[in-house]
Amino acid sequence: MQITAGENLRMALDSVWSHRFRSMLTIIGIVIGITTVVTVSSLLTGLRKGIVVFFEEFGPSNIFLNQYGGDPNQPPSPKEARRKPITPEYADIIKRLVPSIEEVRVQLYIPPFVGKDPLVAKVPGFESDNVAMAGYSASSYVTQPRDLKAGRVFTAEEDARAAKVCLLGATIAEALFPDGQALGKTVTVGGGEYTVIGVFEPAKGGFFGENGLDRQITIPLETARLRYPQLDRFYIIAKAREGQRDDALEEIRGLMRRLRKTPRGVEDDFALTTPDQIIKRFDQITGMIVLVSIAISGLGLLVGGIGVMNIMLVSVTERTREIGVRKALGARRGDIVTQFLMEAVTLTGLGGTIGIVFSVLVTLLVSFLVPSLPSEVPSWAILTGFGVSVAVGLFFGVWPAFKASRLDPVEALRYE
Repeated sequence: MQITAGENLRMALDSVWSHRFRSMLTIIGIVIGITTVVTVSSLLTGLRKGIVVFFEEFGPSNIFLNQYGGDPNQPPSPKEARRKPITPEYADIIKRLVPSIEEVRVQLYIPPFVGKDPLVAKVPGFESDNVAMAGYSASSYVTQPRDLKAGRVFTAEEDARAAKVCLLGATIAEALFPDGQALGKTVTVGGGEYTVIGVFEPAKGGFFGENGLDRQITIPLETARLRYPQLDRFYIIAKAREGQRDDALEEIRGLMRRLRKTPRGVEDDFALTTPDQIIKRFDQITGMIVLVSIAISGLGLLVGGIGVMNIMLVSVTERTREIGVRKALGARRGDIVTQFLMEAVTLTGLGGTIGIVFSVLVTLLVSFLVPSLPSEVPSWAILTGFGVSVAVGLFFGVWPAFKASRLDPVEALRYE
């Protein structure tokens, strides 16, 4: 008696449906495991995509030189705090002595608190404390071109004479000027007054869906140095010539070590990074998160797999007489094995499908409730989740299937 794959699948579905409550309880572990992995993968994939776009906006050919590594809003480690500052004069030296560099810009980081008072941007009738501020050299928009919604960027002459002008990011411009008429108006930030000469288009990418450039007020570098003489957190961004970024990186490293008299064999006393290095570090962090989620989901899959094995053994016992009849009618051992394996795979496959549906719904819900947290369900996560659920059914269904196939037909027909 030859049973086709379609008939085996139909019998498996009939068996699952006839014990649907029991089947649902059995696959809860599978559902939890698959939901965990696919949801975490979706959130991390969306987050990574935003970060990649963010650093592409900064410029893939750029090299970042600063005193400390890590987030500028966080205090440096005690070891980094002992480093000598990066000074704007390094930019001129790099541009003059590193032939693989096309342009260099300097940026002064202005922290959220300068003294006791926080940075607050004010105009008549509106104000916002969700603001960042930085001083840029006039060459900044050569190394990092940005689209303007209105107005222009400041000139080298305005930078040199410390003109009191500023450029607004899209978010802070909307908060301070809801009518969209920002050009020519005066903004007060941290006690200083600046005339708005330009408004940027929304920046691309970002961390958790937010790009800090959109809430940033940018003033000329010399204006920032005159306004905040106590600050020395300078960043130097060098744009390498086409195809020469890696050479430029090593040339800048060697030059900085000579300028700062760093002894041979001693690690750099400055931070030198490129966009892809930062993305690589992010991937290392998220890789650990994925491993933890896999470990958690692995427990769910193990529990679900054991539940499937248990329910299949019960099913073999309940259907002993049925197995005897099938063998008496000519069913081979392979047919019995296939039937019960198909039933186990159907159970776990349904669990995987439900888990994938739940994960997609959770991802959409998170995106709706927290728009700043991007998410994107990757196709590889869906395919992997379903494949793993099927593999669990095959693995944990083997023993019950072989036990069913080894039943003696005579004894099975006598079973009550």
